[in-house]
Amino acid sequence: MCRTDQSVPEPGGEQDGDSTDAVFTSLLEDSAEELYEQAPCGYLSTMMDGTIAKINTTMLEWLGLDRSRVVGQMRFTDLLTVGGKMYHETHFAPLLQMKGEVSGIALDIKAAGKQRMPVLVTSKVKTSENGEPLLIRTTVFDARDRRAYEVELLRGRKAAEEARRQAEAAHLRAEADRARLQEALAVLQQSLLPSQLPAVPGLEAGSYYHTASPDLLGGDFYDLFPLDAGRYAFFLGDVCGKGPQAAAVTSLTRYTLRAAALHEADPVTVLTTLNTVLHDRYTSGEGRYCTAIFGVLEPDDGHVRVHLASGGHPSALIQRADGSADYLPTPGGLLIGVLPQAPFTAARTRLLPGDTLLLYTDGLTEARTGPDRALYGDDALRTFTAAQPPAGPQALITALSGLLASFGDGLDDDTALLALGVPAPLPTPASDNLT
Repeated sequence: MCRTDQSVPEPGGEQDGDSTDAVFTSLLEDSAEELYEQAPCGYLSTMMDGTIAKINTTMLEWLGLDRSRVVGQMRFTDLLTVGGKMYHETHFAPLLQMKGEVSGIALDIKAAGKQRMPVLVTSKVKTSENGEPLLIRTTVFDARDRRAYEVELLRGRKAAEEARRQAEAAHLRAEADRARLQEALAVLQQSLLPSQLPAVPGLEAGSYYHTASPDLLGGDFYDLFPLDAGRYAFFLGDVCGKGPQAAAVTSLTRYTLRAAALHEADPVTVLTTLNTVLHDRYTSGEGRYCTAIFGVLEPDDGHVRVHLASGGHPSALIQRADGSADYLPTPGGLLIGVLPQAPFTAARTRLLPGDTLLLYTDGLTEARTGPDRALYGDDALRTFTAAQPPAGPQALITALSGLLASFGDGLDDDTALLALGVPAPLPTPASDNLT
């Protein structure tokens, strides 16, 4: 039987337990050291003057330096860029001295290859039992991804700001272009209307034009002009459509009516001439037509004789001096320019002192009113006119312009108004009646 002098401890004995604890402690120390050295962030400890006393491998790899060149040889600020060093001296160090701890401060270090590396730095002062500062422990986090994200955000913000700036500039240009267009359209619209109505002896005249949209040319028109000694012509109408083409028809219509009236002032003849011109001009393309009332005024002794004709236009309305109001019928008149030959209806009346003849386009009677958006209509216009004091054409125009304004967005079409009347005699002063 073989024997040996070396004794083997029994498992679980005191000697075996001591050995296991030693091995476990060694493993723990190795693991802690390895964790420190290979941590995903940089660790270093510095003396209070900033001299580096300890640094982990991660930090050294970022810097591209050997441990021997760093530990005891360099200060923490030597690892920073010029800008980072200035910020450390002016902000970081004073704050650390005052509070004993600084967390998440963005700095730049001089990384390997002379590259600038953004980092987030957290430092804390370790003190002795009696509160004396011993050293500074610093943790450095790689902030390259965060910096790239911030740069991308900044780039995106700048791109958004530039897009917004360009959009605002484009909006301002569009608004300026629209303002110029509206100004041009307003000038052109005014060119299709008389700048002012002529003074007619023994007659008062008033007019008003409501533009539904400043962006579109309207097709409504009116005029009052002398024919010869003692006679004046007037007309009011509405061309189908809006825009430049309607404006072209309006211009042609106005000048045709004026020229025809100077040649032969009979209202039916004038409208027949206009019908021929419009039909011949537009028969080969898109049809263009209008409605119109044309008439002749002949002032006489204390009154005005009126001779007019209508082509598909709403009847003229007469406000009498006694406060009544009624339409002057002109039935049977067709739209002007639709057919090569069209019948037109003539009518005659007299305007006595205090009477007013009102011509209007259908934008007034076709306005939408009330919660059910019903048409304003002919009856409502007659009732409104009868309710106004017979104070002459200009007073009636003023009242009607206020009515148009009251419609708000219910008035979606241009509206032209022309009022002609004989002034009422001025009241005789009471003193003149005394004998």
